[in-house]
Amino acid sequence: MISSLLIANRGEIARRVIATCRVLGIRTVAVFSDPDAGSPHVREADVAVRLPGAAPAETYLRGELLIRAARDAGADAVHPGYGFLSENAEFARAVLDAGLTWVGPAPEAIEAMGSKVAAKRLMAESGVPVLPELDPAAVTEADLPVLVKASAGGGGRGMRIVRTLAELDEAVRSARAEAGSAFGDDTVFCEPYLERGRHIEVQVLADRHGTVWALGERECSIQRRYQKVVEEAPSPAVDAELRAALCSAAVAAARAIDYVGAGTVEFMLSPEGDFFFLETNTRLQVEHPVTECVTGVDLVRAQLEIAEGARLPEEPPAVRGHAIEVRLYAEDPSADWRPQSGPLHRFELSTVDTKFAVGASVHGLRLDSGVESGSVVGTHYDPMLAKVIAWAPTRVAAARRLASALAGARLHGPGTNRDLLVDVLRHKAFVAGETDTSFLETHRVVRRLGENRTERLSALAAAVAESSADRRTHPAIPPGWRNLPSQLQRKRFAGSSGEHEVAYRLERGRLLCDEDVVLFDSGENRVTFDVAGVRRTFHVATYGDRVFVDSDLGSVALQRIPRFTDPAESIAEGSLLAPMPATVVEIVAEAGRRVEAGAELVVLEAMKMRHSVRSPGAGVVEAIEVKVGDQVEAGAVLAVVGVEEEG
Repeated sequence: MISSLLIANRGEIARRVIATCRVLGIRTVAVFSDPDAGSPHVREADVAVRLPGAAPAETYLRGELLIRAARDAGADAVHPGYGFLSENAEFARAVLDAGLTWVGPAPEAIEAMGSKVAAKRLMAESGVPVLPELDPAAVTEADLPVLVKASAGGGGRGMRIVRTLAELDEAVRSARAEAGSAFGDDTVFCEPYLERGRHIEVQVLADRHGTVWALGERECSIQRRYQKVVEEAPSPAVDAELRAALCSAAVAAARAIDYVGAGTVEFMLSPEGDFFFLETNTRLQVEHPVTECVTGVDLVRAQLEIAEGARLPEEPPAVRGHAIEVRLYAEDPSADWRPQSGPLHRFELSTVDTKFAVGASVHGLRLDSGVESGSVVGTHYDPMLAKVIAWAPTRVAAARRLASALAGARLHGPGTNRDLLVDVLRHKAFVAGETDTSFLETHRVVRRLGENRTERLSALAAAVAESSADRRTHPAIPPGWRNLPSQLQRKRFAGSSGEHEVAYRLERGRLLCDEDVVLFDSGENRVTFDVAGVRRTFHVATYGDRVFVDSDLGSVALQRIPRFTDPAESIAEGSLLAPMPATVVEIVAEAGRRVEAGAELVVLEAMKMRHSVRSPGAGVVEAIEVKVGDQVEAGAVLAVVGVEEEG
């Protein structure tokens, strides 16, 4: 029996495991890096152990520190969560050697699936369909398009689509670099790339007594950077006959490696209905809640009970209803999915029915989050804030409920992919079940954040709310009092669509401005306008110079612009700035060299992703201001390019 469990992870998955342990009466031990000292998972665990440092390599990837923490805190078992060391056979073996219970498959099973190259060969021998493995050096025109993949690890890192032979060498080079940095193994291989393929996976659960369950399939086709953002169960593309074939192949894959615990067998499904093995994830998946919702099985509880030696019933439960999960990330989809960081002032979804709990009997909305209002989104870890899951009798009902909940959420802080997720869920192709791995590119769902008219109205609401706040703070002085009352007050805000200057005056409860609006009501946090005959309410929240405005038109983030700026703050022309806090991992260009427009100059790494900083035009690199290994803040000057004038 497990009495005390160390969770060798952080954030959302740590909280998820803690929630089940609380129901089972198992004591929990959290671990935390220095940036995570105030994180919710640390507070919610019974005890917590500090891992000194910030970077994963110093903390959550140090197996010896985790085992020492388990011993010091009196834990008798370890749950790895997902990511970090969850699929590290050496860590699993070290946990067992320390006399602790490992909540996961045997180290030998992890090793068997740890290399995608070796795993594909083993699956082929077991009769599971696989795509052919291609040596990057032997790829020909006839093989195109191909996908370059890292043999180790996952999460979309070390993957590149290649459509021409001219792109191959650079794709292999960059994939090797990314794989080596992320996984410590730069082995890559190629396989045929399935255009318009679907990513289908089967949840398996196996005990130590020979029973293997296939708990139906999930579809995870909507991806960015080869990483999933929308997942659902069951798949709209899978009928009963295909489901039986997929589940049979998944069970065969699990039996081939004597699998124990919860795992996932991933496949690609072609438009013709053929499926091919991709990999086996020897751990709990990020998207496990959709399977929990439609089967009623608490997969974390099942993991713990199987680790204690429990038997599964002979047959798995039936699938009921439909569940859809989205991953809410702190990122800007319109800027190449650039991660965002900073304080999360407000994180609120008002229609949530349950948190981390399995929806076994009631349809509704579930939230699994690693953050809460007041959390700080840092730069050392994955930028996922939360998973939001809707479970309903039908797919359409689940999509509608989820889209509505996201659209109404109050997310004040770093930018997120919320609008993208809402647009996907409401897109006619998604509603029709027409999804594949190129969905975002095919339908161009990524929109530039901030529509000008919405931002201008939101800026006006922010200005009026600020005047209302001034009136409350200084009741003796009319807001915007001047010797010349005919002059309008002017305030400037910056939004994602540009700068907005609003001119207005409040006069005996009336609003005078250059917009076609009538003020109905105003307060320091809420302003209601009649806009062209339609009454709309704008909710305004201010945090220093940052202003967030939520309305039925959408959510807008604004930056108040001061009337006067410091000339010393100006940046030299041609300077290329760091778009986010990051680590410099590669310098591609050198001072004095001429480059073409779009040439890669500096490569940054933040939140487990690599980001290229490129020249805005043809010209000469005048200076490189950083070196490999530097930690840079957002706005730091990386390089200066003297861009040539056209013509």
